[in-house]
Amino acid sequence: MRKAGPSEKREKIIEFIRNFYDEHGYTPTVRDIQKGCGLSSTAVVQYHLKLLESEHQIERDSHVFRSIQLPDRRSTIRVPVLGIIAAGNPVPVMSSDTWQQEAVDTLELSAEITREKEVFALRVKGTSMIDALIDDGDIVLMEPGKNVENGDMVAAWLKKEEEVTLKRYYREEDRVRLQPANTQMEPIYTDPSNVDIQGRVVAVIRTI
Repeated sequence: MRKAGPSEKREKIIEFIRNFYDEHGYTPTVRDIQKGCGLSSTAVVQYHLKLLESEHQIERDSHVFRSIQLPDRRSTIRVPVLGIIAAGNPVPVMSSDTWQQEAVDTLELSAEITREKEVFALRVKGTSMIDALIDDGDIVLMEPGKNVENGDMVAAWLKKEEEVTLKRYYREEDRVRLQPANTQMEPIYTDPSNVDIQGRVVAVIRTI
Protein backbone atom coordinates (compact mmCIF):
# COMPACT_ATOMS: atom_id res chain seq x y z
CA MET A 1 0.00 0.00 0.00
CA ARG A 2 1.31 3.41 -0.97
CA LYS A 3 2.07 5.68 1.97
CA ALA A 4 0.36 9.05 2.13
CA GLY A 5 2.67 11.80 0.95
CA PRO A 6 3.28 15.03 2.87
CA SER A 7 0.59 16.91 0.94
CA GLU A 8 -1.95 14.17 1.69
CA LYS A 9 -1.08 14.35 5.38
CA ARG A 10 -1.63 18.09 5.39
CA GLU A 11 -4.93 17.70 3.57
CA LYS A 12 -5.95 15.21 6.26
CA ILE A 13 -4.97 17.72 8.97
CA ILE A 14 -7.00 20.50 7.33
CA GLU A 15 -10.02 18.19 7.06
CA PHE A 16 -9.64 17.16 10.71
CA ILE A 17 -9.41 20.81 11.87
CA ARG A 18 -12.51 21.70 9.87
CA ASN A 19 -14.55 18.75 11.17
CA PHE A 20 -13.37 19.32 14.76
CA TYR A 21 -14.38 22.99 14.58
CA ASP A 22 -17.80 22.18 13.12
CA GLU A 23 -18.45 19.64 15.90
CA HIS A 24 -17.08 21.54 18.91
CA GLY A 25 -17.18 25.24 18.02
CA TYR A 26 -13.45 25.67 18.70
CA THR A 27 -10.29 24.44 17.01
CA PRO A 28 -8.20 21.43 18.10
CA THR A 29 -4.94 21.37 20.01
CA VAL A 30 -1.76 19.86 18.60
CA ARG A 31 -2.42 16.71 20.63
CA ASP A 32 -5.97 16.53 19.27
CA ILE A 33 -4.55 16.61 15.74
CA GLN A 34 -1.89 14.02 16.55
CA LYS A 35 -4.50 11.61 17.87
CA GLY A 36 -7.18 12.35 15.28
CA CYS A 37 -4.83 12.06 12.30
CA GLY A 38 -2.80 9.13 13.62
CA LEU A 39 0.52 10.99 13.54
CA SER A 40 3.56 9.71 15.41
CA SER A 41 4.32 12.75 17.57
CA THR A 42 3.41 16.35 18.31
CA ALA A 43 6.67 17.37 16.61
CA VAL A 44 5.37 15.89 13.36
CA VAL A 45 2.12 17.84 13.80
CA GLN A 46 4.05 21.07 14.41
CA TYR A 47 6.12 20.45 11.27
CA HIS A 48 3.02 20.15 9.10
CA LEU A 49 1.29 23.09 10.80
CA LYS A 50 4.28 25.32 10.04
CA LEU A 51 4.11 24.28 6.39
CA LEU A 52 0.38 24.96 6.31
CA GLU A 53 1.04 28.42 7.77
CA SER A 54 3.65 29.12 5.10
CA GLU A 55 1.10 28.05 2.46
CA HIS A 56 -1.48 30.41 4.07
CA GLN A 57 -3.89 27.53 4.63
CA ILE A 58 -4.07 28.20 8.37
CA GLU A 59 -3.30 31.05 10.78
CA ARG A 60 -2.00 30.71 14.32
CA ASP A 61 -1.19 32.89 17.31
CA SER A 62 1.48 31.35 19.53
CA HIS A 63 0.18 33.32 22.53
CA VAL A 64 -3.39 32.03 22.25
CA PHE A 65 -4.68 28.60 23.33
CA ARG A 66 -6.47 26.70 20.51
CA SER A 67 -5.67 29.47 18.04
CA ILE A 68 -5.50 27.50 14.77
CA GLN A 69 -7.78 29.27 12.29
CA LEU A 70 -8.96 28.37 8.80
CA PRO A 71 -9.59 31.17 6.26
CA ASP A 72 -13.34 30.44 6.20
CA ARG A 73 -13.66 30.10 9.98
CA ARG A 74 -12.83 33.62 11.20
CA SER A 75 -16.03 34.40 13.09
CA THR A 76 -14.23 33.99 16.39
CA ILE A 77 -13.76 35.92 19.60
CA ARG A 78 -11.05 35.89 22.24
CA VAL A 79 -12.09 34.82 25.72
CA PRO A 80 -9.81 35.56 28.71
CA VAL A 81 -8.79 32.70 31.01
CA LEU A 82 -8.77 34.35 34.43
CA GLY A 83 -7.47 31.56 36.65
CA ILE A 84 -8.39 28.28 38.35
CA ILE A 85 -11.61 27.09 39.96
CA ALA A 86 -11.92 24.09 42.26
CA ALA A 87 -14.13 21.15 41.36
CA GLY A 88 -13.47 19.30 44.58
CA ASN A 89 -12.78 20.67 48.02
CA PRO A 90 -12.97 24.48 47.80
CA VAL A 91 -9.63 26.15 47.21
CA PRO A 92 -8.66 28.91 49.67
CA VAL A 93 -7.98 32.26 48.04
CA MET A 94 -6.76 35.59 49.31
CA SER A 95 -9.96 37.61 49.00
CA SER A 96 -13.42 37.71 47.45
CA ASP A 97 -11.78 39.21 44.38
CA THR A 98 -11.35 35.59 43.43
CA TRP A 99 -9.47 35.59 40.14
CA GLN A 100 -6.83 37.67 38.46
CA GLN A 101 -8.05 40.81 36.77
CA GLU A 102 -5.75 40.23 33.81
CA ALA A 103 -5.97 37.07 31.72
CA VAL A 104 -3.38 34.35 32.35
CA ASP A 105 -4.24 32.89 28.94
CA THR A 106 -6.61 33.49 26.05
CA LEU A 107 -8.97 31.22 24.12
CA GLU A 108 -9.87 31.74 20.47
CA LEU A 109 -13.46 30.47 20.19
CA SER A 110 -16.33 30.48 17.77
CA ALA A 111 -18.84 33.20 18.55
CA GLU A 112 -21.50 30.47 18.45
CA ILE A 113 -20.13 28.61 21.47
CA THR A 114 -20.32 31.75 23.63
CA ARG A 115 -23.94 32.29 22.55
CA GLU A 116 -23.04 35.92 21.87
CA LYS A 117 -22.63 36.57 25.59
CA GLU A 118 -19.79 38.25 27.39
CA VAL A 119 -17.97 35.37 29.08
CA PHE A 120 -14.72 34.54 30.83
CA ALA A 121 -12.98 31.19 31.24
CA LEU A 122 -11.61 29.27 34.23
CA ARG A 123 -9.47 26.15 34.30
CA VAL A 124 -10.93 23.39 36.48
CA LYS A 125 -8.97 21.77 39.31
CA GLY A 126 -10.40 18.56 40.79
CA THR A 127 -12.99 15.92 39.90
CA SER A 128 -16.12 16.77 41.91
CA MET A 129 -18.01 17.47 38.66
CA ILE A 130 -16.80 14.37 36.82
CA ASP A 131 -20.32 12.94 36.43
CA ALA A 132 -21.20 16.15 34.57
CA LEU A 133 -18.30 15.35 32.22
CA ILE A 134 -16.06 18.04 33.67
CA ASP A 135 -12.64 16.67 34.52
CA ASP A 136 -9.48 18.04 36.08
CA GLY A 137 -7.81 20.43 33.62
CA ASP A 138 -10.93 21.16 31.57
CA ILE A 139 -12.04 24.75 30.97
CA VAL A 140 -15.44 26.20 31.86
CA LEU A 141 -16.88 29.28 30.20
CA MET A 142 -18.61 31.48 32.75
CA GLU A 143 -21.29 34.11 32.30
CA PRO A 144 -20.77 36.71 35.04
CA GLY A 145 -23.72 37.48 37.27
CA LYS A 146 -25.46 36.54 40.49
CA ASN A 147 -28.94 35.58 39.24
CA VAL A 148 -29.05 31.79 38.98
CA GLU A 149 -31.68 29.07 39.15
CA ASN A 150 -31.73 25.75 40.99
CA GLY A 151 -29.58 23.24 39.15
CA ASP A 152 -27.31 25.81 37.52
CA MET A 153 -23.59 25.06 37.69
CA VAL A 154 -21.94 28.03 39.35
CA ALA A 155 -18.74 29.46 40.72
CA ALA A 156 -19.65 30.00 44.39
CA TRP A 157 -17.60 32.16 46.73
CA LEU A 158 -17.96 31.06 50.38
CA LYS A 159 -17.42 34.23 52.37
CA LYS A 160 -16.62 32.84 55.83
CA GLU A 161 -14.31 30.16 54.50
CA GLU A 162 -12.78 32.52 51.92
CA GLU A 163 -12.95 29.71 49.38
CA VAL A 164 -14.37 29.29 45.90
CA THR A 165 -15.83 26.14 44.38
CA LEU A 166 -17.55 24.86 41.24
CA LYS A 167 -20.87 23.13 42.08
CA ARG A 168 -24.54 22.95 41.17
CA TYR A 169 -26.60 25.49 43.12
CA TYR A 170 -29.81 24.64 45.00
CA ARG A 171 -31.76 26.94 47.34
CA GLU A 172 -33.51 24.85 50.01
CA GLU A 173 -35.72 26.83 52.42
CA ASP A 174 -33.24 28.40 54.85
CA ARG A 175 -30.04 27.03 53.34
CA VAL A 176 -28.06 26.63 50.12
CA ARG A 177 -26.86 23.25 48.88
CA LEU A 178 -23.80 23.21 46.64
CA GLN A 179 -23.98 19.81 45.01
CA PRO A 180 -21.02 17.99 43.43
CA ALA A 181 -21.51 15.72 40.42
CA ASN A 182 -19.51 12.91 41.97
CA THR A 183 -21.18 10.18 44.04
CA GLN A 184 -18.10 9.87 46.26
CA MET A 185 -18.31 13.49 47.44
CA GLU A 186 -20.72 15.13 49.87
CA PRO A 187 -22.63 18.36 49.16
CA ILE A 188 -21.81 21.61 50.91
CA TYR A 189 -24.62 23.11 53.02
CA THR A 190 -24.40 26.74 54.05
CA ASP A 191 -26.40 29.84 54.89
CA PRO A 192 -27.53 31.86 51.83
CA SER A 193 -25.79 34.95 53.22
CA ASN A 194 -22.49 33.04 53.07
CA VAL A 195 -22.69 32.45 49.31
CA ASP A 196 -21.71 34.93 46.64
CA ILE A 197 -22.31 33.69 43.09
CA GLN A 198 -19.46 34.74 40.81
CA GLY A 199 -20.86 33.34 37.57
CA ARG A 200 -22.76 30.55 35.80
CA VAL A 201 -21.27 27.89 33.52
CA VAL A 202 -22.51 28.23 29.93
CA ALA A 203 -20.10 25.82 28.17
CA VAL A 204 -17.28 23.37 28.82
CA ILE A 205 -14.10 22.86 26.81
CA ARG A 206 -12.64 19.42 27.43
CA THR A 207 -8.89 19.05 27.23
CA ILE A 208 -8.80 15.25 26.93
